Amino acid sequence: MECDLTVVGAGPSGLYATYYAGFRGMRVALVDSLPELGGQVTAMYPEKAILDVAGFPSVKGRELVDGLVAQALTAEPVQLLGRTASDLEVDDDGVSLSLDDGTVVRSKTMLITAGIGKFSPRPLPAADGWVGRGVEFFVPSFAPYVDRDVVIVGGGDSAFDWALHLEPIARSVTLVHRRDAFRAHERTVKEVQGSSVEIITQAQVTALRDADGGAEGPLASVEITVDGVARTRPAQAVVAALGFIADLGPLQKWGLETDRRHIVVDTTMRTSLPRVFAAGDITEYPGKVRLIAVGFGEAATAVNNAAVVIDPSAHVFPGHSSEGS
Repeated sequence: MECDLTVVGAGPSGLYATYYAGFRGMRVALVDSLPELGGQVTAMYPEKAILDVAGFPSVKGRELVDGLVAQALTAEPVQLLGRTASDLEVDDDGVSLSLDDGTVVRSKTMLITAGIGKFSPRPLPAADGWVGRGVEFFVPSFAPYVDRDVVIVGGGDSAFDWALHLEPIARSVTLVHRRDAFRAHERTVKEVQGSSVEIITQAQVTALRDADGGAEGPLASVEITVDGVARTRPAQAVVAALGFIADLGPLQKWGLETDRRHIVVDTTMRTSLPRVFAAGDITEYPGKVRLIAVGFGEAATAVNNAAVVIDPSAHVFPGHSSEGS
């Protein structure tokens, strides 16, 4: 198939880029390895309250994605979901992107909005054999945690956000972190500290057990070790919010300039490859801030500069969407 712009990654930045490309009259193909639109927000944080998107004092991940999807679909993109980008060829006229199902997308430009790339959750060593049997890495729904004793392991934003959201519905919530300092936003930390959540620091979860003290039945308790002393807490659910191990996957062999696990771009969102742009969390440049709100601006910048690559007579700034209507 052929189009003007191929967007790789259907998270918030990719969805907004798709809309904006349609606004500029481009034909768009939208590719994502996940089976539904929304990227990592849909997969991992649909119930999480997002507080730093302009115009929304608080919006759930699912609600934000719903709005972005409705907006993106106005561009009538070709949706290639559940397919992973594998190989890329760039020439003077455009780019050819091969997908793992054999599909080849030929486009005049490409925009990579792949978030943190391919990711896998950091394991909790003590939870070996318990994943899916009481241990999860993220919380797509709060319903399974109603009236349960929940132990959350971690000290970042996800750990504290989930502690805050689960505290009103769970029987008890205990947050375990191996250090005294937290990586989570200070405001959220203070809210959790002022709640009924028990916070245990300088600690690790060292064992999980069923009601008989073994590992065959449903999860019933966890062992938490502090300064070499083990204590037991009831737990029917453990959330291992330890972050993710991310890599660029096939993107690493495309010849892009990278900085560790991010793609280096300039102020126009161009990568080191001609006709290839990037936006959102996957990008790196001096002063980079990884927020959804920043990704929206980067997506618009990338699309507007891609428009000039497609048609050199076009203007980078097309005018405001409110003009001329």
